[in-house]
Amino acid sequence: MEIYLIRHTTPVIEKGLIYGRTDVPLATDFVAESQGILKQLPDGLDGVYSSPSSRCTRLAAAIKPVYKEDPGLYELNFGNWEGKTWDTIDRTECDRWMEDFVNLSPPEGETTLEMQQRVFLFWNRLLQEPYQKVAVVTHGGVIRIILAHYKGISLKDSFTLKIGMAEVFNLSVSTR
Repeated sequence: MEIYLIRHTTPVIEKGLIYGRTDVPLATDFVAESQGILKQLPDGLDGVYSSPSSRCTRLAAAIKPVYKEDPGLYELNFGNWEGKTWDTIDRTECDRWMEDFVNLSPPEGETTLEMQQRVFLFWNRLLQEPYQKVAVVTHGGVIRIILAHYKGISLKDSFTLKIGMAEVFNLSVSTR
């Protein structure tokens, strides 16, 4: 199966905003960015999946008007930190979380390990589908988890993978 992992286009956000689950608007160059993405995708996609976040569903609809939303594709839930900026949250809590973001969560949020489990529930369902070519519109964290798995990179080292806005990654995955 050919799987195209696509990060949403550039959002309009305040510098340092923590917006994992927070809905944020997209930049005015959405059309140009989405056209660039469309040029990288093959004709005849069998399916398109999207995170329920509007920054993803808008792009999914531009790729194919009929697409499926899946909550497994949400970005990390930052809990009480959602909508705040990094410089306004408790420094001690933040430092503790950053030292072990795999196993610790932001207050009332989820750990990266919990996120990985959620992402792979979706991923395993996807690989059971009879698709040849499918697009998955999601977030940097989700893509990082999937790519780290296929590249043999541990979750704690997954931030070595750089995932740009509106970037497309192609994976050929054996489903047999």
